Amino acid sequence: MNQSVEQLRIRLACAFRWAARLNLHESIANHFSVAVSGDGREFLINPYGKHFSRIKASDLLLVNADDPASLDRPDAPDITAWALHSALHRNQPHARCILHTHSKYATALACLKDSRLPPIEQNCMRFFERVVIDDGFDGMGLGDEAERVSHLLGDKPILLMGNHGVLVAAPSIAQAFDDLYYFERACETYITALATGRELRIASDDIARKTCRQWLDYPGFADKHFNALMGILDEEEPGYRG
Repeated sequence: MNQSVEQLRIRLACAFRWAARLNLHESIANHFSVAVSGDGREFLINPYGKHFSRIKASDLLLVNADDPASLDRPDAPDITAWALHSALHRNQPHARCILHTHSKYATALACLKDSRLPPIEQNCMRFFERVVIDDGFDGMGLGDEAERVSHLLGDKPILLMGNHGVLVAAPSIAQAFDDLYYFERACETYITALATGRELRIASDDIARKTCRQWLDYPGFADKHFNALMGILDEEEPGYRG
């Protein structure tokens, strides 16, 4: 991610604003971060208590994954947010941007005994064999729980946290937000289809893999999506850059 810290602040602030606009957030909970150092140990994260719809670039906190004193400042991040994102950035340095939400439909899927997302349409197929399901929920993401969760992700972009929510990790803010958006849409379609009580039209593994590859080969899609979102905010809520 070859962008200045100021650019990262602006882009992450945009992600917060759009998460609120799309109702992907929950109250003043949930948290996003982006690494600014090569090893991922220094990263930007949102302060505790600030609503996603009000976050500006200057609100984002620069913290260190190895320094608990990050929690001593008056505008400190939520303790669970710092613990979870610190562990992830420390143990998965390739995951430059990490988004964690309790979005409605992804969380609904995380509450099912079988939390797999079957390939019933192309958005679902985008995530075929790209989701890790965590069945070991053990309370809030502190200490050992944060470390445990941080080792589950591997090279997958989506961690569906059973009894909890969803976590997305990607090499850029644009890619992470695009994955968050489409995963929620895929979950919404699946949960809605389940609600009909009718038999699902599930594609074969071969078709699902083919469609997933086609998604991944789509040139510059995530960047174009995110740039369009930034353009809308620049017209309607330019204060997010402040």
